[in-house]
Amino acid sequence: MKVVFDTNIYISAFAIPGGRAEEAYLLALKGKFTLYSSVSILTETAQELRNKFDWEEYKTTRLLKSIGRLAVVVKPQRRLHVLPDDPDNRILECAEESKANLIVTGDKHLLSLKTFRGTDIIPLSEFLGRFLK
Repeated sequence: MKVVFDTNIYISAFAIPGGRAEEAYLLALKGKFTLYSSVSILTETAQELRNKFDWEEYKTTRLLKSIGRLAVVVKPQRRLHVLPDDPDNRILECAEESKANLIVTGDKHLLSLKTFRGTDIIPLSEFLGRFLK
């Protein structure tokens, strides 16, 4: 199964350890699914950790390298303009490029789509429910 995590999942997993988002990331580490990401998603994740959580550069760089080793990092060929928030469009681009089965997000705009070009868009709780039965 191919899965794309929204930036908010990464932020929750690493800025708030011990939570459900970290549990999802650990499932990827265990090989339960193939995680996909993009340079845009990783860049936004780094910016959020630096700006909102005051992460130091070395810590942010170390995290991005770790995600980069785990995830398949794609370079989307098309720019999409489906939603008004550009970072949301970057998530859709990654999913389209990787032919992902799922996008996992807490973003209400993405969730309102429910599906995008064959990719289901689900909240973290539903995602974990599929793997932790």
